[in-house]
Amino acid sequence: MARLAQDFQATLGSDLQAQLQQEYSLANAKLWSNLPQGLLSGGMGGGPGGGGGTGPRIGLNLADLNDTQLAAFNKLLTAATGTIKGLGYDEIQQHLNADDYLAANGGGSDYGRAGYYIAFLGTPADTGTWEFQFGGHHLAVANTYTNGVLAGATPSFRGIEPNGAFDYNGSTNQPMAAKEAAFAAALTALTADQQATANLSKTYSDLLLGPGQDWAFPTTKEGLQVSTLSADQKNLVLAAIAGYVNDIADDDAVAILKRYENELDETYLAYSGTTALTERNDYIRIDGPSVWIEFSMQRGIVLSGNHPHSLWRDRTTDYGGTKA
Repeated sequence: MARLAQDFQATLGSDLQAQLQQEYSLANAKLWSNLPQGLLSGGMGGGPGGGGGTGPRIGLNLADLNDTQLAAFNKLLTAATGTIKGLGYDEIQQHLNADDYLAANGGGSDYGRAGYYIAFLGTPADTGTWEFQFGGHHLAVANTYTNGVLAGATPSFRGIEPNGAFDYNGSTNQPMAAKEAAFAAALTALTADQQATANLSKTYSDLLLGPGQDWAFPTTKEGLQVSTLSADQKNLVLAAIAGYVNDIADDDAVAILKRYENELDETYLAYSGTTALTERNDYIRIDGPSVWIEFSMQRGIVLSGNHPHSLWRDRTTDYGGTKA
Protein backbone atom coordinates (compact mmCIF):
# COMPACT_ATOMS: atom_id res chain seq x y z
CA MET A 1 0.00 0.00 0.00
CA ALA A 2 2.76 2.44 0.88
CA ARG A 3 4.39 1.94 -2.53
CA LEU A 4 1.13 2.60 -4.39
CA ALA A 5 0.53 5.66 -2.23
CA GLN A 6 4.02 6.93 -3.06
CA ASP A 7 3.45 6.25 -6.77
CA PHE A 8 0.25 8.31 -6.68
CA GLN A 9 1.95 11.07 -4.74
CA ALA A 10 4.73 11.21 -7.32
CA THR A 11 2.24 12.13 -10.08
CA LEU A 12 1.26 15.32 -8.23
CA GLY A 13 2.79 18.76 -8.32
CA SER A 14 4.00 20.42 -5.15
CA ASP A 15 0.73 22.26 -4.48
CA LEU A 16 -1.38 19.12 -4.73
CA GLN A 17 1.13 17.14 -2.69
CA ALA A 18 0.85 19.74 0.06
CA GLN A 19 -2.94 19.36 0.08
CA LEU A 20 -2.72 15.56 0.12
CA GLN A 21 -0.14 15.20 2.88
CA GLN A 22 -1.56 15.91 6.35
CA GLU A 23 -0.46 15.32 9.92
CA TYR A 24 -1.32 11.98 11.48
CA SER A 25 -3.58 12.71 14.45
CA LEU A 26 -6.90 11.53 15.82
CA ALA A 27 -8.27 15.03 15.25
CA ASN A 28 -7.55 14.74 11.52
CA ALA A 29 -8.68 11.12 11.35
CA LYS A 30 -12.07 12.12 12.77
CA LEU A 31 -12.73 14.57 9.90
CA TRP A 32 -15.17 12.36 8.01
CA SER A 33 -18.91 12.66 7.56
CA ASN A 34 -22.01 11.47 5.76
CA LEU A 35 -22.80 15.06 4.73
CA PRO A 36 -21.70 16.79 1.52
CA GLN A 37 -18.62 18.96 1.95
CA GLY A 38 -20.55 22.16 1.28
CA LEU A 39 -22.82 21.55 4.26
CA LEU A 40 -19.85 20.83 6.51
CA SER A 41 -18.16 24.03 5.38
CA GLY A 42 -21.37 25.83 6.24
CA GLY A 43 -21.10 24.75 9.85
CA MET A 44 -23.47 21.77 9.94
CA GLY A 45 -22.40 18.61 11.72
CA GLY A 46 -22.10 16.72 14.95
CA GLY A 47 -24.62 14.65 16.83
CA PRO A 48 -25.47 10.98 16.64
CA GLY A 49 -25.69 9.59 13.15
CA GLY A 50 -25.33 12.77 11.14
CA GLY A 51 -22.81 15.46 10.43
CA GLY A 52 -19.13 15.10 11.06
CA GLY A 53 -16.28 15.20 13.49
CA THR A 54 -15.11 18.75 14.05
CA GLY A 55 -15.09 20.38 10.63
CA PRO A 56 -14.86 19.98 6.85
CA ARG A 57 -12.85 17.20 5.23
CA ILE A 58 -9.18 17.83 4.60
CA GLY A 59 -6.97 16.77 1.72
CA LEU A 60 -6.92 16.85 -2.06
CA ASN A 61 -10.11 17.24 -4.07
CA LEU A 62 -10.76 14.30 -6.40
CA ALA A 63 -11.88 16.72 -9.12
CA ASP A 64 -8.40 18.30 -9.24
CA LEU A 65 -6.75 15.15 -10.63
CA ASN A 66 -5.86 14.80 -14.30
CA ASP A 67 -6.23 11.47 -16.12
CA THR A 68 -2.74 10.24 -15.22
CA GLN A 69 -3.14 11.18 -11.58
CA LEU A 70 -6.62 9.64 -11.43
CA ALA A 71 -5.32 6.37 -12.88
CA ALA A 72 -2.63 6.20 -10.18
CA PHE A 73 -5.19 7.00 -7.50
CA ASN A 74 -7.54 4.29 -8.74
CA LYS A 75 -4.74 1.72 -8.48
CA LEU A 76 -4.28 2.76 -4.86
CA LEU A 77 -8.02 2.72 -4.17
CA THR A 78 -8.42 -0.73 -5.74
CA ALA A 79 -5.63 -2.11 -3.57
CA ALA A 80 -7.16 -0.57 -0.46
CA THR A 81 -10.78 -1.58 -1.06
CA GLY A 82 -10.72 -4.95 -2.80
CA THR A 83 -11.88 -6.58 -6.00
CA ILE A 84 -15.21 -8.28 -5.20
CA LYS A 85 -17.93 -7.23 -7.63
CA GLY A 86 -20.60 -5.07 -6.01
CA LEU A 87 -18.40 -4.27 -3.01
CA GLY A 88 -15.19 -2.35 -2.35
CA TYR A 89 -13.79 -0.50 -5.35
CA ASP A 90 -16.71 -1.45 -7.61
CA GLU A 91 -19.24 -0.21 -5.07
CA ILE A 92 -17.35 3.07 -4.67
CA GLN A 93 -17.41 3.71 -8.42
CA GLN A 94 -21.18 3.20 -8.41
CA HIS A 95 -21.35 5.43 -5.34
CA LEU A 96 -19.60 8.26 -7.18
CA ASN A 97 -22.06 7.81 -10.04
CA ALA A 98 -24.89 8.13 -7.51
CA ASP A 99 -23.62 11.45 -6.23
CA ASP A 100 -23.18 12.76 -9.77
CA TYR A 101 -26.77 11.63 -10.39
CA LEU A 102 -27.93 13.66 -7.39
CA ALA A 103 -26.06 16.72 -8.65
CA ALA A 104 -27.82 16.41 -12.01
CA ASN A 105 -31.26 15.72 -10.53
CA GLY A 106 -31.93 18.48 -8.06
CA GLY A 107 -28.96 18.35 -5.69
CA GLY A 108 -26.88 21.01 -7.40
CA SER A 109 -23.27 21.87 -6.68
CA ASP A 110 -23.22 20.47 -3.13
CA TYR A 111 -23.29 16.98 -4.67
CA GLY A 112 -21.15 15.07 -7.16
CA ARG A 113 -17.66 13.60 -7.17
CA ALA A 114 -16.13 17.07 -6.89
CA GLY A 115 -17.06 16.85 -3.21
CA TYR A 116 -14.75 13.90 -2.44
CA TYR A 117 -11.34 14.27 -0.80
CA ILE A 118 -8.15 12.21 -0.51
CA ALA A 119 -5.72 12.60 2.38
CA PHE A 120 -2.62 10.83 3.64
CA LEU A 121 -2.41 11.28 7.40
CA GLY A 122 1.25 10.72 8.12
CA THR A 123 3.84 9.71 5.54
CA PRO A 124 3.11 6.51 3.57
CA ALA A 125 5.91 4.07 4.46
CA ASP A 126 6.48 0.52 5.63
CA THR A 127 7.53 1.83 9.02
CA GLY A 128 5.51 3.96 11.41
CA THR A 129 1.78 4.72 11.19
CA TRP A 130 -0.21 6.47 8.48
CA GLU A 131 -3.83 6.55 7.32
CA PHE A 132 -5.31 6.49 3.83
CA GLN A 133 -8.44 8.64 4.06
CA PHE A 134 -10.94 9.01 1.22
CA GLY A 135 -14.49 10.24 1.46
CA GLY A 136 -17.34 12.51 0.60
CA HIS A 137 -21.12 12.45 0.79
CA HIS A 138 -22.21 9.08 2.23
CA LEU A 139 -18.70 7.59 2.03
CA ALA A 140 -15.74 7.24 4.39
CA VAL A 141 -12.68 5.06 3.80
CA ALA A 142 -10.25 5.12 6.74
CA ASN A 143 -7.48 2.53 6.44
CA THR A 144 -4.71 2.82 9.02
CA TYR A 145 -1.35 1.09 8.43
CA THR A 146 1.35 0.43 11.02
CA ASN A 147 4.74 -0.91 9.92
CA GLY A 148 3.32 -1.90 6.54
CA VAL A 149 0.37 -3.86 7.95
CA LEU A 150 -3.31 -2.87 8.03
CA ALA A 151 -3.97 -1.92 11.67
CA GLY A 152 -7.60 -0.87 11.17
CA ALA A 153 -10.13 -0.37 8.36
CA THR A 154 -12.74 1.54 10.32
CA PRO A 155 -14.72 3.72 10.75
CA SER A 156 -16.13 2.75 7.34
CA PHE A 157 -19.29 4.62 6.33
CA ARG A 158 -21.56 3.66 3.44
CA GLY A 159 -24.85 5.32 2.54
CA ILE A 160 -26.54 5.95 -0.77
CA GLU A 161 -29.11 8.13 -2.50
CA PRO A 162 -30.79 7.16 -4.75
CA ASN A 163 -31.36 3.75 -3.23
CA GLY A 164 -32.26 1.03 -5.70
CA ALA A 165 -31.18 0.74 -9.31
CA PHE A 166 -30.53 3.80 -11.48
CA ASP A 167 -28.87 4.34 -14.85
CA TYR A 168 -25.92 6.73 -15.02
CA ASN A 169 -22.54 7.01 -16.72
CA GLY A 170 -23.37 4.27 -19.20
CA SER A 171 -24.30 1.61 -16.67
CA THR A 172 -26.96 0.46 -14.24
CA ASN A 173 -25.93 1.21 -10.68
CA GLN A 174 -27.17 -0.15 -7.34
CA PRO A 175 -24.23 0.35 -4.98
CA MET A 176 -25.62 -1.07 -1.74
CA ALA A 177 -27.71 -3.91 -3.17
CA ALA A 178 -25.49 -6.68 -1.78
CA LYS A 179 -25.35 -5.18 1.70
CA GLU A 180 -29.10 -4.61 1.92
CA ALA A 181 -29.94 -8.08 0.63
CA ALA A 182 -27.60 -9.72 3.15
CA PHE A 183 -29.14 -7.86 6.09
CA ALA A 184 -32.69 -8.73 5.02
CA ALA A 185 -31.74 -12.38 4.50
CA ALA A 186 -30.32 -12.61 8.03
CA LEU A 187 -33.49 -11.15 9.57
CA THR A 188 -36.09 -12.99 7.50
CA ALA A 189 -34.40 -16.34 8.24
CA LEU A 190 -35.22 -15.94 11.94
CA THR A 191 -38.23 -17.64 13.47
CA ALA A 192 -40.99 -15.50 14.97
CA ASP A 193 -39.65 -16.15 18.47
CA GLN A 194 -36.11 -15.24 17.40
CA GLN A 195 -37.34 -12.05 15.74
CA ALA A 196 -39.13 -11.12 18.96
CA THR A 197 -35.90 -11.54 20.92
CA ALA A 198 -33.89 -9.58 18.35
CA ASN A 199 -36.42 -6.75 18.21
CA LEU A 200 -35.40 -3.52 19.93
CA SER A 201 -37.99 -1.56 21.88
CA LYS A 202 -36.55 1.77 20.74
CA THR A 203 -37.06 3.41 17.34
CA TYR A 204 -33.82 4.44 15.65
CA SER A 205 -34.08 7.31 13.18
CA ASP A 206 -30.34 7.19 12.42
CA LEU A 207 -27.13 5.46 13.43
CA LEU A 208 -26.13 5.29 17.07
CA LEU A 209 -22.38 5.64 16.48
CA GLY A 210 -22.26 7.86 13.41
CA PRO A 211 -19.75 10.62 12.67
CA GLY A 212 -18.37 12.27 15.78
CA GLN A 213 -19.46 9.42 18.07
CA ASP A 214 -16.05 7.79 18.43
CA TRP A 215 -15.13 5.16 21.03
CA ALA A 216 -18.66 5.39 22.49
CA PHE A 217 -19.61 1.72 22.13
CA PRO A 218 -22.44 0.60 24.43
CA THR A 219 -21.36 -1.60 27.32
CA THR A 220 -24.54 -3.70 27.22
CA LYS A 221 -25.42 -6.00 24.34
CA GLU A 222 -28.99 -5.97 23.00
CA GLY A 223 -30.93 -8.39 20.85
CA LEU A 224 -30.46 -12.04 19.93
CA GLN A 225 -27.21 -13.86 20.70
CA VAL A 226 -25.88 -15.53 17.55
CA SER A 227 -24.85 -18.63 19.52
CA THR A 228 -28.57 -19.55 19.69
CA LEU A 229 -28.92 -19.68 15.90
CA SER A 230 -28.68 -22.66 13.56
CA ALA A 231 -25.60 -23.11 11.39
CA ASP A 232 -27.44 -21.75 8.35
CA GLN A 233 -28.67 -18.71 10.27
CA LYS A 234 -25.16 -18.05 11.58
CA ASN A 235 -23.82 -18.14 8.03
CA LEU A 236 -26.34 -15.47 7.02
CA VAL A 237 -25.18 -13.20 9.85
CA LEU A 238 -21.57 -13.78 8.81
CA ALA A 239 -22.50 -12.96 5.20
CA ALA A 240 -23.97 -9.63 6.34
CA ILE A 241 -20.72 -8.88 8.16
CA ALA A 242 -18.73 -9.87 5.07
CA GLY A 243 -20.61 -7.26 3.05
CA TYR A 244 -18.59 -4.63 4.94
CA VAL A 245 -15.34 -6.47 5.61
CA ASN A 246 -15.02 -7.19 1.89
CA ASP A 247 -14.82 -3.45 1.26
CA ILE A 248 -11.10 -3.72 2.01
CA ALA A 249 -8.12 -5.47 0.38
CA ASP A 250 -8.93 -9.12 -0.28
CA ASP A 251 -6.19 -10.66 1.91
CA ASP A 252 -6.89 -8.29 4.79
CA ALA A 253 -10.61 -9.03 4.54
CA VAL A 254 -10.02 -12.77 4.92
CA ALA A 255 -8.06 -12.23 8.14
CA ILE A 256 -10.56 -9.80 9.68
CA LEU A 257 -13.57 -11.93 8.73
CA LYS A 258 -11.93 -14.95 10.35
CA ARG A 259 -11.54 -12.98 13.59
CA TYR A 260 -15.21 -12.00 13.49
CA GLU A 261 -16.22 -15.59 12.72
CA ASN A 262 -14.29 -16.81 15.75
CA GLU A 263 -16.28 -14.32 17.85
CA LEU A 264 -19.63 -15.02 16.19
CA ASP A 265 -21.20 -16.92 19.10
CA GLU A 266 -20.57 -13.89 21.33
CA THR A 267 -22.10 -11.52 18.76
CA TYR A 268 -25.65 -10.11 18.94
CA LEU A 269 -28.16 -9.35 16.18
CA ALA A 270 -30.78 -6.67 16.81
CA TYR A 271 -33.27 -4.67 14.75
CA SER A 272 -36.26 -2.37 14.89
CA GLY A 273 -38.93 -1.66 12.31
CA THR A 274 -39.54 -4.17 9.52
CA THR A 275 -37.36 -7.14 8.59
CA ALA A 276 -37.31 -6.02 4.95
CA LEU A 277 -35.32 -2.91 5.98
CA THR A 278 -36.98 -0.77 3.32
CA GLU A 279 -39.12 1.55 5.42
CA ARG A 280 -38.13 4.78 7.14
CA ASN A 281 -36.65 4.11 10.61
CA ASP A 282 -35.93 0.45 9.84
CA TYR A 283 -32.71 -0.41 11.64
CA ILE A 284 -30.35 -3.36 12.14
CA ARG A 285 -27.26 -3.80 14.31
CA ILE A 286 -24.59 -6.49 14.56
CA ASP A 287 -22.60 -6.10 17.78
CA GLY A 288 -19.78 -8.44 18.74
CA PRO A 289 -16.66 -8.46 20.90
CA SER A 290 -14.97 -6.62 18.01
CA VAL A 291 -17.40 -6.00 15.14
CA TRP A 292 -20.00 -3.22 15.19
CA ILE A 293 -22.20 -2.71 12.13
CA GLU A 294 -25.33 -0.54 11.90
CA PHE A 295 -27.79 0.12 9.07
CA SER A 296 -30.56 2.73 9.22
CA MET A 297 -33.14 3.60 6.57
CA GLN A 298 -33.69 7.36 6.21
CA ARG A 299 -36.11 9.62 4.38
CA GLY A 300 -34.94 11.00 1.06
CA ILE A 301 -33.01 14.28 1.02
CA VAL A 302 -32.68 15.19 -2.66
CA LEU A 303 -35.07 12.56 -4.04
CA SER A 304 -38.38 11.27 -2.69
CA GLY A 305 -37.45 7.66 -1.94
CA ASN A 306 -35.92 6.37 1.29
CA HIS A 307 -32.16 5.92 1.48
CA PRO A 308 -29.81 4.09 3.88
CA HIS A 309 -26.97 5.08 6.17
CA SER A 310 -24.65 2.34 7.42
CA LEU A 311 -21.43 2.08 9.35
CA TRP A 312 -18.82 -0.53 10.19
CA ARG A 313 -16.75 0.10 13.29
CA ASP A 314 -14.44 -2.12 15.34
CA ARG A 315 -14.35 -1.98 19.13
CA THR A 316 -10.56 -2.43 19.17
CA THR A 317 -9.18 -1.25 15.83
CA ASP A 318 -11.14 1.91 14.94
CA TYR A 319 -8.56 4.42 13.67
CA GLY A 320 -5.97 1.65 14.00
CA GLY A 321 -6.56 1.67 17.74
CA THR A 322 -5.74 5.38 18.14
CA LYS A 323 -7.85 6.88 20.93
CA ALA A 324 -6.04 10.15 21.64
